[in-house]
Amino acid sequence: MFSVTEWQKIGVGTAGFGIFFILFGVLLYFDSVLLAFGNLLFLTGLSFIIGLRKTFSFFFQRHKLKGTSFFLGGVLLVLLRWPLLGMSLETYGFFNLFRGFFPVAFGFLGNAFNVPFLSSLFRRLQGTSSMV
Repeated sequence: MFSVTEWQKIGVGTAGFGIFFILFGVLLYFDSVLLAFGNLLFLTGLSFIIGLRKTFSFFFQRHKLKGTSFFLGGVLLVLLRWPLLGMSLETYGFFNLFRGFFPVAFGFLGNAFNVPFLSSLFRRLQGTSSMV
């Protein structure tokens, strides 16, 4: 098991609030203030969780520069009150940055069917159909 420092706990909370503000800003028709606040909180929380040096090295790897430029350019556009274009660029940059992580996440979600309680729940839900 690994230990979690106080800074990492603060980072998880900060990143969680950042994601909340981003989703709430999108829900309120791309409110630029909420989106900008959510972006700043998310990036701050990420740097608290993994550290400044690792955050910098993650974003500025040679093969991730395209995704980084789109993501940070989108953050800048949101801060300059162009929320729709900024969030579009951020989304594209996010998918480019975390391209290698998605197969791992989907593989993990695929293993959720092997958990005894969840597999019986999924089988029960699969049997019910709302189609006539």
